[in-house]
Amino acid sequence: MSDLLLRPLGPDDEAQARTAHAELAADGFGFLMPEPADRDWDDYVALLEQHRRGQGLEDWMVAATFLVAEVDGEIVGRASVRHELNDFLATWGGHVGYGVRPAHRRRGHATAILRGCLEVCREHGIEQALVTCDVDNVGSAAVIEACGGAPDGVAPATQSVAAKQRYWVPTGL
Repeated sequence: MSDLLLRPLGPDDEAQARTAHAELAADGFGFLMPEPADRDWDDYVALLEQHRRGQGLEDWMVAATFLVAEVDGEIVGRASVRHELNDFLATWGGHVGYGVRPAHRRRGHATAILRGCLEVCREHGIEQALVTCDVDNVGSAAVIEACGGAPDGVAPATQSVAAKQRYWVPTGL
């Protein structure tokens, strides 16, 4: 596997990012967060930077770093690192959310993405990162456990959220 680079989304990433969004939307997973719809791409990238700094957040949002995972110039996945937890994130969402494009799965990218996200968590003073996955997502559970995740029960399903397996993962802080 080539080296995976986690980096902010940039002005030249629009075509690849929108393609990735469409691919993962078929799995019920949004690649771009928040979804840009028809928003001007440069404005969208600027909004993500504002959110990283904790600016321009809606009431339900927290400061978060949005990163894309790149291998050999191709975007293979993405990650969101939330700098703190609100009530929803503390139960279902966690500090880290990540996804890998279907054509790039089973190559170790998810593990590399999560490890990189744990470094970002550490930079924000997070000692133990809460990471969750759908209870039937065996692949994601294996990734979280490979990164040191200790199971912490299951958050029950609601009308809008699937049941989530919860893990606490040390960041090395």
